[in-house]
Amino acid sequence: MGTTGQGYVSEVNGPMEPRRSGVGRVLVAVRLTVVSGVIGAALAALVVGVILKDVPVLATGGGVLALLVLLALLGGRRGAGRDEPPAPRTALARIEDLRATGGETADVPVTFRLTVAPEPEDERPAYRVKISQSINLVDIPAYRPRGIAVVEYHPEKPWDVRIVTRPTPEWSRRAEEAEIDSAPESTLVRDPDGGAGAWCLLVLVGLLAGAALVVLSFRGELFASPSGAPGAPKESSSSSASRTFSTSTTVSGPSSSLLTFGRMRATAMELETRVGTAYVAAITIEDHRMAVRGDSALPPAETVHLQSLPYELFPGLVREARTTLGVRDPESWRIDVTPGTGGGLGPRVRVTVSGAAGTAHLDADATGRVTDRRAVGVS
Repeated sequence: MGTTGQGYVSEVNGPMEPRRSGVGRVLVAVRLTVVSGVIGAALAALVVGVILKDVPVLATGGGVLALLVLLALLGGRRGAGRDEPPAPRTALARIEDLRATGGETADVPVTFRLTVAPEPEDERPAYRVKISQSINLVDIPAYRPRGIAVVEYHPEKPWDVRIVTRPTPEWSRRAEEAEIDSAPESTLVRDPDGGAGAWCLLVLVGLLAGAALVVLSFRGELFASPSGAPGAPKESSSSSASRTFSTSTTVSGPSSSLLTFGRMRATAMELETRVGTAYVAAITIEDHRMAVRGDSALPPAETVHLQSLPYELFPGLVREARTTLGVRDPESWRIDVTPGTGGGLGPRVRVTVSGAAGTAHLDADATGRVTDRRAVGVS
């Protein structure tokens, strides 16, 4: 079984183990990205279906995921039924270079560059490989450049090489007698799947792209403003682009009139929560409806603070307007609150009543004190 390096050198330039071609790697990358994208889209469809309560979208996402799981199980069973990979082969290798990468423990990580010379019956030419293996500190002097070592390699994975630190006496004798020439650098083999980081990045990109595609397809429903959501008041609207807002609410139920004690202030607090600010440009109050509008660009001096108004006094102002301004059988009333027109003046409160005889109004200040009256027929 004694051999020398001459039998290997003659086959250095012979046919090597077929590597995965560039086109093959591209196809694998495309397939991996597409599968990841489908998984991301299916997961996003499940989330979107739950948020929107859309049964078809939810069923589609769940069905795609179930199909992928089924295909993965079938692929796993088919892979389990394949023949076991061949056992590792023993061979000799020339140490081209070695470098220790650590030394804090008894076993030192060492990077080797080897020329592996398989046995003639393997019909494989000599080739180069780079490996990293932990070697006991005591055994490191036995490995030197241009020395011969006994190795094991996998025929189907020539890059998977391991130095045998305790070879049999026969292989030890062959290593002492063998002479192996260096294989060209062009024969260096690498693990084609060694770039795990790149494959993980492809998976992440695929997942995000698939999820983004589904979310963008339903962006209208997912990111609709509260005014467009089902059940929102039809009068409510907002426009963040113009920095203006307007919203309203209608009260209903027992004692639904806003003249009921406490209803005006509670409704004002509800509108403040809805628009996100207490500073508004105008307030309109009717028997069953309150509305506000405003502009976030206005300074506080040109606005009305919702919670600073004397809502508890407004029902009395309405009664006074309905009984003292000459409107017989008043049919409706309205309160309009706007900022004061002069410096230092508080909000202006105007109560308007209408009936068959005409329309009249009275004005009051922020304390509820009447400042002006316009009876029916008075311009």
